[in-house]
Amino acid sequence: MLSGCVQQVFFSHVNAATIRVLAAEGCEVVIPQEQGCCGALMLHSGLEREAIALAKKLIAVFERANVETIVINSAGCGSTMKEYGYLLRDDPAWAERAARFSSRCKDISEFLCALEPLEIRNPLACRVAYHDACHLQHAQGVRDQPRRLLQAIPGLEVAEIPDAQLCCGSAGIYNLLEPDTAQQLGDRKVGNLMSTHSQAVVSANPGCLLQLMSGVHRQGAGTLPAFHLVEVLDASIRGMSAEDLLNGKTA
Repeated sequence: MLSGCVQQVFFSHVNAATIRVLAAEGCEVVIPQEQGCCGALMLHSGLEREAIALAKKLIAVFERANVETIVINSAGCGSTMKEYGYLLRDDPAWAERAARFSSRCKDISEFLCALEPLEIRNPLACRVAYHDACHLQHAQGVRDQPRRLLQAIPGLEVAEIPDAQLCCGSAGIYNLLEPDTAQQLGDRKVGNLMSTHSQAVVSANPGCLLQLMSGVHRQGAGTLPAFHLVEVLDASIRGMSAEDLLNGKTA
């Protein structure tokens, strides 16, 4: 499992939930301690040389770990790691290794959808809106899998956000480089989100979750909780109540 940079700092609880869900579904979870940045932020910034150097380091780390699949719970990281084969295509020493690495990279949602569930999904009686991260739905073509996982939870109602194909304004580092436009995009997304009358928003990318939480706070829309997809699955598998989930009692 990729531990990630932003994910480790702001969303360590998402990593913990990811480990629990994978273990519950019969997977041996390996997290190499020496892994570093995947290079996504550098690639977003046009710093290709620096991104390539980080890609080579990460490839070598996971080669030593000798794993079958590399599971990623951050859409921005996943889209970059799946492009390593292209990024290193002209390097004779790394092209084949990079292509092999990329072929093993899976978003947590597509990986779980390919497994036969072992654990019972317990009911969560609440209404959530699912937000598509651009790096997941557009860059990776992963759109149905998160919805299928959520819809398999008894009692959970999944609402669609209007204009779901449009960006929330996070977009890698776009919200840092173009904060005004990013805020406009975020406000539009939050407005569409609130129109669903959901009790929480669910996504699969830390940048999106931070952007959505910021937008909700800025618009004074109360304390609408935001969850990573895997947190909701974890709560269901563990038999938590919807009330505890919505109140953040997931530890």
